[in-house]
Amino acid sequence: MTTFSRRQVLGAVGAAAFGTSLAACTRPLTGASAFQAGTEVPEETKTLDQLHADALTEGGRLVVYAGGDTASQQDATRQAFLSRFPGMTLTMVVDYSKYHDVRVDNQVATGTLIPDVVQLQTLQDFPSWKEEGLLLPYKPAGFSAVHEAFRDPDGTWLAIAVIAFSFMYDSASVGTAAPGSPLDLVDPRWQGKIASSYPQDDDAVLFLYRQYVHEYGWDWAARLAAQDVQFARGTNTPGAAVSARQKAIGIGGAGTLNPAPGSTTRWVATADTPFLAWGQRAAVLAGAAHPAAAKLYLNWQISTDVQKAAFNGWSVRTDVVPAGGLKPIWEYPGAHVDEFVEFMGDRAEVERWRQSFALYFGEVQGGPSPGWLGLHPGQPVT
Repeated sequence: MTTFSRRQVLGAVGAAAFGTSLAACTRPLTGASAFQAGTEVPEETKTLDQLHADALTEGGRLVVYAGGDTASQQDATRQAFLSRFPGMTLTMVVDYSKYHDVRVDNQVATGTLIPDVVQLQTLQDFPSWKEEGLLLPYKPAGFSAVHEAFRDPDGTWLAIAVIAFSFMYDSASVGTAAPGSPLDLVDPRWQGKIASSYPQDDDAVLFLYRQYVHEYGWDWAARLAAQDVQFARGTNTPGAAVSARQKAIGIGGAGTLNPAPGSTTRWVATADTPFLAWGQRAAVLAGAAHPAAAKLYLNWQISTDVQKAAFNGWSVRTDVVPAGGLKPIWEYPGAHVDEFVEFMGDRAEVERWRQSFALYFGEVQGGPSPGWLGLHPGQPVT
């Protein structure tokens, strides 16, 4: 049986789309002409206000496909952007990154591209999209201050935020018996008191569980499987269960080592505890209908004001001091920043781990937490 890679499929189907469907498309995709190897892209010199004026002249509209777990997860980002830049219209479509990336592939292949910007957890897509000519090379102001592991030297993508996953607990619920490492989570005392996102549903949670198995062996997974864990779709679910004190412990969710005043949730990341962090990558698509607005958005996202306000204290920039006495995320060996990038690029390895954990914890149950969005979410209503 003959099999085809994603790139081969896009090449064949995309060629037909470029020859036929794109003639009728309102925004042509520039494809491979968008990036030429060896072309030097200058860093942006315009101010945010100047870029805002450009975006308004263009029409003031922007569509972002954002990786996430619930429809409202990017509401604060959207409101902050609109407050800073009056007159803009921002549509942020939140869905699992693993659906957004193939959604973009399909839209490219069919000549129906919707988003201007993608910001996703699926790190492996960005080098592939660069090679396919689907990303617009662009270096926002401050690009050179972004950590080198968090940016493409040619400017086709960069990370706009640091996200970190680990386990967490409610200090009021666990009392003096607070778990200090993942090994403590398989203690029988926590049976029925743990919530987790499915490792076989989200690649970041999958990597986190993989690190636990590397550290503690498959016996750890077997013992966790006996803990009557409440598994659910969406990496927001463990933190939500802990915050609501429905469960004492959550596994596989974002958090901060600097909890908000009054919060009893404690997110764990120590020198002896494997956890996970990555730079959430973002890019302007070569066929973007609103490139000026897209450029404004990236400049704003990596501006020092926005980076200093990161909820977890970590910035993608080397010139922003992390809040609360934290070190830069790339200085934490336990965060496995580089290793996660390598893991995401080996899709066969990802699949082996995914199915292995399904043997322990069963098949994923339930609909996607953002809802089912179909092929063209964010499409303008006509």
